[in-house]
Amino acid sequence: MKVLVTGATGFVGSNVAAALAARGDHVRVLRRTTSRLDALEGVPVEYVVGDILGPDSLATAMQDCQVVFHVAATAQYWRMGKETVYRVNVEGTRNVLQAALDTGVQRVVHTSSVAALGYPAHGTLIDESQVFPPELNWWPYGHSKHLAELEVHKAVAQGLPAVIVNPTIIIGPRDLNFVSGSLIRASVKGQLRVVPPGGSNVVHVDDVIAGHLAAAERGRVGERYILGAENLSHWDAAQIIASATGGPRPRLVLPHWTLTPLAGLIDAFNGLSRRPPLVTGGQVRLGGEFFYVDTNKAVRELGLPQTPFRQAVSDAYAWYQAHHLL
Repeated sequence: MKVLVTGATGFVGSNVAAALAARGDHVRVLRRTTSRLDALEGVPVEYVVGDILGPDSLATAMQDCQVVFHVAATAQYWRMGKETVYRVNVEGTRNVLQAALDTGVQRVVHTSSVAALGYPAHGTLIDESQVFPPELNWWPYGHSKHLAELEVHKAVAQGLPAVIVNPTIIIGPRDLNFVSGSLIRASVKGQLRVVPPGGSNVVHVDDVIAGHLAAAERGRVGERYILGAENLSHWDAAQIIASATGGPRPRLVLPHWTLTPLAGLIDAFNGLSRRPPLVTGGQVRLGGEFFYVDTNKAVRELGLPQTPFRQAVSDAYAWYQAHHLL
């Protein structure tokens, strides 16, 4: 089978491409001329130069492809700017979907995020039925991924057989840019000593890839599937990371009442600084929320594995060490 993967030079996309190649598919990768290819080292793929913001290159890349995994996206809005995030995540997705419609692709798997669902009401779990809350429209990443999903639903209404997957926080090998792996690096450097009071769902990248492949094979058209594993407080996650890396254990959970004034100070500092911010006040506020999810639908319909977080951290840490990145 011939498959196109967008975003294959990144963390999730490179793992998707490697898994497809390992099972014998012909994997075509859309890459920019400036893309780093380190994450695909040793993976037998066909490269096509193009960009999800260039519709013509997409049509060329999808020729003769039966399946498209649209993984390309950007999350670092505080460094790249809101406009770029919306262009890539929304306009780019619209371009991919239109090209898939035009070329007659048999299946599209759209990699969204649990961020597209927002956070749950107090004491509840996020599931696939949740709607992104309007009060979170200020959050460019979550809001842009929500809008991208609306584009998928429009394309499905036009006859495109597309499925949405919503990974949670992903840990594992090939995270060259330290997306979630920044937590592991922070632990090694002794910087994971103070954590916010909230929590998140965390998942091994291998589980996420298994969810992608299963969604392509048997996911229901127009449906979304949350790809997650363990619900953990930031404190518990930091403890597990420290035990795997040998880094110092966390000492303090910030009181919830400190988040708002701390966020204000950070935003004020960022407003005066000429450098891209390392963190924003909005991120600090979100750190106090509990992004806990219900993965029953993906487990039931896709056979989603549930690898322990401790194993995900150990595998990622071992990969970083093997590649002399830590």
